[in-house]
Amino acid sequence: MKFSTIASDSRDLLFAEHCNKQAAILQSNIEKSGWDGEWYRRAYFDDGTPLGSKENEECRIDAIAQSWSVLSGAGSEERKKMAMASLNKHLVRRDLKLIQLLDPPFDKSGPNPGYIKGYVPGVRENGGQYSHAAIWTLMAFAVLEDREKVWELFSMIQPLNHAKDASRVDTYKVEPYVMAADVYANESHKGRGGWTWYTGSAGWMYQFIISSLLGMELQKDKLIFKPCFPAGWPSVSITYKYGRSTYHITVFQHEAKEEGVKEGHIVHLVDDGLEHTLNVHTILKAASVFSENFSSLPI
Repeated sequence: MKFSTIASDSRDLLFAEHCNKQAAILQSNIEKSGWDGEWYRRAYFDDGTPLGSKENEECRIDAIAQSWSVLSGAGSEERKKMAMASLNKHLVRRDLKLIQLLDPPFDKSGPNPGYIKGYVPGVRENGGQYSHAAIWTLMAFAVLEDREKVWELFSMIQPLNHAKDASRVDTYKVEPYVMAADVYANESHKGRGGWTWYTGSAGWMYQFIISSLLGMELQKDKLIFKPCFPAGWPSVSITYKYGRSTYHITVFQHEAKEEGVKEGHIVHLVDDGLEHTLNVHTILKAASVFSENFSSLPI
């Protein structure tokens, strides 16, 4: 769908139409063949054997298929919620403070899925936490506007909380101030961090904090706010540079719409070399609203 938007913006209407048709076909095929009853399947082998299905002894459920049914926008509303509930039930390991990529790990049975089976069960992609996918889980729950779940899981997997006391430090064993690419669920190394200083998972975590938790999205010369931080937080403050201008933005949350608050959730950006102070007001589990208090100063 994003390719069709790019094509439309470039006035390539034939390719935009082709993208939309192919996206609709792909979505229909996934809904027909990819649903397993309580979650989405991950893939199929060449002989038609499913992967990520209740039929499997290993890799019965995979996190990526569930999260991307939400992030892609392609899953039905009922199935997306059921898929994420299944992910939460089967893959979130609160005892180890990690989110497994899949479960059970590959070990001995079934067709060979490839290199992933070369890892010890419970290590890296093979049944441990692969942090890219764990962060996609957070982003998917944010799309579903489940604020409590988002904050619970973020608090669980962010590295600082793996070092809150001596016992956790002894379990995690790696630096608590950088993202680890993976966290082990292996019986011999439960909760141990793996490959650290990994830019891929750090980049996804940064994107989650900015675009999902704070809910800030840049669209050309506009900032659009759809935050998903805890309801107990009264506000968050953001300093945003736009060309020569600086925007000081405070995002407030309200249980219900208050009098005198102007409708809208968009900040229009101007590169005028001034400082702008703005308030964005959002209604919990409802439409966002925006009011503007400018204090413009030359810089």
